[in-house]
Amino acid sequence: MNLEDIAKKAGVSRSTVSRVVNNDRYVSPRTREHVMTIIEQENYQPHPAARALVTQRHQIIGVAIPQTTNVFFGDNSYYPMLLQGIAQTTIERDYAMLLWLAQSHEERDDFSQRVIRNRQTDGLIITSVTEEDPLFAFLIEEKRLFVMVETPPRLADEVNYVTVDNVGATAFAVSHLVEMGRRRIATVTGQLNIRDGADRLEGYRLGLERAGLPIDPQLIIPGLFNWQSGYDGLKRLLPCQPDAIFAGGDTIAAGVIAAIHEAGLRVPDDIAVVGFDDLDVAVRTQPALTTVRHSVQKVGEVAAQVLIDLIEGRVQSPHHVLMPTELVVRRSTNALVETEEVYPILT
Repeated sequence: MNLEDIAKKAGVSRSTVSRVVNNDRYVSPRTREHVMTIIEQENYQPHPAARALVTQRHQIIGVAIPQTTNVFFGDNSYYPMLLQGIAQTTIERDYAMLLWLAQSHEERDDFSQRVIRNRQTDGLIITSVTEEDPLFAFLIEEKRLFVMVETPPRLADEVNYVTVDNVGATAFAVSHLVEMGRRRIATVTGQLNIRDGADRLEGYRLGLERAGLPIDPQLIIPGLFNWQSGYDGLKRLLPCQPDAIFAGGDTIAAGVIAAIHEAGLRVPDDIAVVGFDDLDVAVRTQPALTTVRHSVQKVGEVAAQVLIDLIEGRVQSPHHVLMPTELVVRRSTNALVETEEVYPILT
């Protein structure tokens, strides 16, 4: 069947059927429901090429992750959880998803050109962008429609993004360590040329300042968002005798805990540990990890919703979303907790 056949059977005009098929907002709910019932009864499928000619859209969003594939498929479940959320929205909104992952040998400029040259997508979701990332610069220069899954490295007032309050949430986590009686609180950071990593370091400093504790440069170990950074970082920190560690991510925290155990120390008796993100690794560590929870999957869902709404003209750019966070207290900071205690973070 074609549009004319559906229109005749529904008793409406061809243009009305077209508006329903293309999800035009200027159709009454009653008419939309009636036409969709006929479409489902007849199992009608619009021709993709014809639909693209009418809407000037391909119903495809791109996801660009300028991290190497070994990071994506390694010990960090952040990216698979993020993609799961994005995929959930694309399925619900009848879009497809095109994914770009950087290769381990690939220069950032080459990766950026691969993404920019492709014209199949109606918009992009990007994450883990560094301060000098050429992809970000290219997207701004070419005025491409995109949404970031973090605070932008610059031009935050002009760029669409979905993120959490990394600064405020980290300061809250540090305050929890202070309340547990810890005074030599160290940190192993995430990647500091990515905004999430830099903001969490800022929050660590803010938390110490609020508690009236000194900021000791020896207790700050720059790292990456991976297990090895946590493991190596704790080894470097041991001579400084910290009694608590704030890790810039849960995977980092898992490496920290492994190194603490290897040193013959106990968590949390000797060193308490807090992470960030509440990834699946947080409940697999022994003891279970106290962490800042935000739903990575939900961030992906919302980022895709924002992008598709921008594509379809439902919201206007720039569009900013700040997702909620909460502190999940487990036995890596409080040995008396049965399973977990959850505290909303109001920042």
